[in-house]
Amino acid sequence: MSNLNKFNFTTLEVYGRNYLKWVQDVKLYHNAKNLRPTIEDEMNNPVGEVEKATAMIFIRRHIHDALQIEYFTEKDPLPLWVTLIDRFDHQNDIFLPKAGHDWQHLRFQDFKSVNEYNSKVCRI
Repeated sequence: MSNLNKFNFTTLEVYGRNYLKWVQDVKLYHNAKNLRPTIEDEMNNPVGEVEKATAMIFIRRHIHDALQIEYFTEKDPLPLWVTLIDRFDHQNDIFLPKAGHDWQHLRFQDFKSVNEYNSKVCRI
């Protein structure tokens, strides 16, 4: 667990194309470092300034430069997290139903080779 800083986390792109992967990486990191309360709205779990600063540093380092400039004045990780959710979380509503539809209608017999089938499965 102490080598988490060595892992390469993806940077959130300006248009949020990689938001779903990015948000999972950030949540895992915050869980590992016991920083999850900094991005969750929990009244019974107070968060110190050091934890907030650590969470903000991590989030800012892993968002695109244009997003860093846009949210430069944000000092607390929770409002920044909520803003990013409002901005990009609609992707669950867009991509997951399409992936489910593609998966349900995928048939092995529609492909000429196993490699073509495997390629399609990996793209879903």
